[in-house]
Amino acid sequence: MTSRLPCGAPLSAVAAMTFLVLGQSGCAKHADFVDLRQELRVSTKAQREAQAQTRQQQESLGNRIEALEVDRESDEIPRRVQALSVRLQELEERMAQLEKLRRSQPVPLPRPSGPLEEGPAPLPPAPRPSMPVPESTLPNLSGITPTTAFNLAYNDYLNGKYELSIDGFRRFLKDFPSATLVPNAYYWLGESYYHTNDYVRAMQAFERVVNQYPGHEKVPSALFKIGLSAAEMGDSAKARGYFKRVIEDHSTSNEANLAKNKLAEIR
Repeated sequence: MTSRLPCGAPLSAVAAMTFLVLGQSGCAKHADFVDLRQELRVSTKAQREAQAQTRQQQESLGNRIEALEVDRESDEIPRRVQALSVRLQELEERMAQLEKLRRSQPVPLPRPSGPLEEGPAPLPPAPRPSMPVPESTLPNLSGITPTTAFNLAYNDYLNGKYELSIDGFRRFLKDFPSATLVPNAYYWLGESYYHTNDYVRAMQAFERVVNQYPGHEKVPSALFKIGLSAAEMGDSAKARGYFKRVIEDHSTSNEANLAKNKLAEIR
């Protein structure tokens, strides 16, 4: 039921109650009702602010719960990162040990410093055994295994230390002439010479792969690199001959496509 002021204005339930109380002491004054309305507005505002603060706290709590769930799901990532870090540290320690061992070996033979016209230094002889000798039975002349010696030289090549890789592969071929990695060593020796612009010695090393190990997987690459070396030396006829040989004898190899492109360039 709606109560009314003596002047006929409607009131809320709270205001009505107040009116009744005031009415007991006499007619309610206009100023009293003005104060009452002000108090009601302040109370309503405070209630709204409290509700807004409660909603904000609920949203914050929800965000924290979602963050905790995400963190719980991603716990596996730090464990994997830690495992990879441990593995990387082990590999770095291994590389440091190999480098220390390599540095402790006798000083490699120096490369000839004379002019090219005097003729390149001969490469170590390449025997042609009927069957590869297992590396475990090879004499350990330099104090390390053939695989370790090869990897040390190859690591120098990958790091762009071509002078060191040349010395390393030549030492490998001298110490382990019957190892199964010999054709690979000749090939990467040729690559090392090629990167130092010593194309004559590079061709000699690549030719060892082609002539001594004709069935080896490095033969197509060696033939292609001989053609590149010849082209760098200005011998276009020889370069074309080797590029054609790659295309005809190893048509399914990646080097065959490269040879076709190079053949088109020098025509």
